[in-house]
Amino acid sequence: MAEYFISGFNVLLPSLADSLDIPEGSSSWPSSAFALTAGSSLLFFGRLADKYGGFVVFVGGLTWHLIWSLVAGFAKNALMMYFCRALQGFGPAAFLSAGIMLLGSTYRPGWRKNLVFSIYGACAPIGFVVGIFVSGMTGQFLDWRWYFWIGTMLLFLALVTAVVSVPASIRRKPPHPNIAMDWAGAVLFFSSLILIFFAINECGHAPDRWETPYVYVTFIVGSLLLIATLYVESRVAAQPLLPPNLFRVPQLTPLCVALFCFYGVFGIWLLYCVEYMENIMHVSPLLVVAYFVPFAVGGIFFSILGGMFLHVIPGTMLLALSGIGWMLAPLLFAIMPHDVGYWPYVFPAMICGTLGIDVTYNVTNVFVTTCLPEKQQGLAAAVANSVLFLGISFWLGWGDFTSSQVSGSLRERYQAALWLGVALAGLGLVILVLFVKIDPAKSEATVDEKQEKVGGEVPKERMEVGGDEQG
Repeated sequence: MAEYFISGFNVLLPSLADSLDIPEGSSSWPSSAFALTAGSSLLFFGRLADKYGGFVVFVGGLTWHLIWSLVAGFAKNALMMYFCRALQGFGPAAFLSAGIMLLGSTYRPGWRKNLVFSIYGACAPIGFVVGIFVSGMTGQFLDWRWYFWIGTMLLFLALVTAVVSVPASIRRKPPHPNIAMDWAGAVLFFSSLILIFFAINECGHAPDRWETPYVYVTFIVGSLLLIATLYVESRVAAQPLLPPNLFRVPQLTPLCVALFCFYGVFGIWLLYCVEYMENIMHVSPLLVVAYFVPFAVGGIFFSILGGMFLHVIPGTMLLALSGIGWMLAPLLFAIMPHDVGYWPYVFPAMICGTLGIDVTYNVTNVFVTTCLPEKQQGLAAAVANSVLFLGISFWLGWGDFTSSQVSGSLRERYQAALWLGVALAGLGLVILVLFVKIDPAKSEATVDEKQEKVGGEVPKERMEVGGDEQG
């Protein structure tokens, strides 16, 4: 459902913008606002999941997302739509953190965990194609509001399924009440990112660009709040929201930087390739849906295939392969001739796009959840998804700014943003190759078991949790 409201909204955006009088200069805001609130609050919800248990946060996130998806369908103006999209983002922040936490703490490291996370990852392209299918259908045959209302129905189905099917043993899984909530860090972190990202997303279309007072003032205040956040997290908070020792995990810091670039490519590519197809190639919304089918089918294929080989092939090799996909996806649109059909450029771009996002997401989730102890599985999920959403929102703003600097045709403006995506992918790929080394995800003891094991064997009952005979 997170993918549903990311992918489909971009296809729906032209008709929605006409209906609500959203200016072209602000067209990236509804997409960016959703990703921004989700990315800024993921650490908070990850801590809630670690403290109170994943099931409560999971169900609460679905309920919140359902409410604001329903309200968004009744939006009367652009401001109300911005407001609803921003509040929608808190839902995925909750249920993505809690969902990955539940999976990460249930399955032991090994091929079964790899396969389960691959199945989970395959749900993303399914949600992606359902989102663009519904938006294409509603954009062409119904009112755009039905996109949100159908999404509300699907969220209700997911909510009922979770309540009925999640095992009682998982619901009753004892939380970690001794974990304290870092309220100061949460408020400072959220406020700083909101202000900084607002300035970045507004700078391209403000009257005087970066010299506009409200742009540079919000950027300066946000930067000061971010410095205050780092101080509180490192010096003041007893149990910081983002523990400094998290970045002592080998490979994690350069991996997060590379992922921040890669996911920025995804946000730029998704928005501008849809805009390119609809406004330059003059493709109907329903045909855009058909164009994205290989992206969804390839996503399912690469997710499952990756899960089958994560314990054999080094994660670095898989990430490098996905990095090539990240680079080629926007490049093919950037160099596309004016009059060209679907197969020479669009089809391979779709395959490269799904190779990038799906392989990256699966490898990252398995690596991060395996590196952290059971009581920090919510944090692991939050870190993995925060980088995704913040990368989308941050670089969408810079893509919009880059596009606005071009005085040429609409096609040239789209190409400028897409070239930024190519550069980001290249930077992320270089960081991966030089600084990240992830071994195959084989069956081994968990972090907790490694810490407990001093001189003896790991207790047999701990080894059998999850039923992984390779443990």
